[in-house]
Amino acid sequence: MARVLGVLSLIQSRGRWNAKAIADELDVSERTVYRDLEVLEFAGVPWFFDETELCYRLRSDFRFPTLALTDDEAWGQAMVTVLSKAPGLTPGAGAAGTTRKLAAGSKPETQQLLADAGKLIEVFSLQLADHSQHQEAIKTVQLALLNRKRIAGVYETPHEPKPRKVVVHPYRLCLIKAAWYVVGCIDRESTPKTLRVARFKTLRMLDETSDVPADFDLKRFLGNAWAVFRGDTAYSVELRFTPDAARIVTETVWHHTQQSKSHRDGSVTLQFNVDGLDEILNWLLSWAGRVQIIEPQELQQRYVERLQTAITQNAPACSSPNI
Repeated sequence: MARVLGVLSLIQSRGRWNAKAIADELDVSERTVYRDLEVLEFAGVPWFFDETELCYRLRSDFRFPTLALTDDEAWGQAMVTVLSKAPGLTPGAGAAGTTRKLAAGSKPETQQLLADAGKLIEVFSLQLADHSQHQEAIKTVQLALLNRKRIAGVYETPHEPKPRKVVVHPYRLCLIKAAWYVVGCIDRESTPKTLRVARFKTLRMLDETSDVPADFDLKRFLGNAWAVFRGDTAYSVELRFTPDAARIVTETVWHHTQQSKSHRDGSVTLQFNVDGLDEILNWLLSWAGRVQIIEPQELQQRYVERLQTAITQNAPACSSPNI
């Protein structure tokens, strides 16, 4: 019954769920999915196969009350609620309203668990970019994505001499490296761009349909970018961290291509495949004195040049730095 309700939950969502997708999600065979669909049909659930979207759907007026949270699900919802209160993470009330509604329709034990979990979990110092002045802009992007509408505004970036007016077909809203970005295509341009939401001086949703490619894939778009902006050249990066930094640096997965190798002296080598060097260079500067750049030589040269500039800027006037 739990599995059948799982099938119902999937096809009741806004996703595109065919038999293979459902089977993969629930870790069962497609034959099992077909049997579960028959059970739903016998139970009077009005599902149908959408020939246009090539997925299963429920009749739009159908409602099936299936609220039966497990302890893990209740704890997870409470955790999301607490996380959503972090400054800059999400505008408005976040998940709190959803949690209150779930609690109202749950058994007393689940209500108590939701209340207790909310008190026992705290979130501090996520070091997110300050979006307190940009909540309306984030909401505008969210609404535009849901309604497949274009957005228009004045965008200011340190990489261009002055602000400019843009009309954007939004593809995705993403939280990347502690800041919100909208990925989309600017009118009369052919290549999607990544725009930081906080850099919009004004933003509004237009009553014009956005043109979003059906095959757009965010992971493919970002490629092996270290963070947000993908460079034109691919690099194989090899770094050796000193023993005192090895345990700290390996506590975090910094990039999805990360590979590590420990050495007898306690040092560690990390390898990455990245598109572009600007972002990883800024990260490496925070490890100055505890990392050796093995390759590529271009990254090593740029790293040394940046350090030399820093020393020149901060050295006492009476001394002459030697490197």
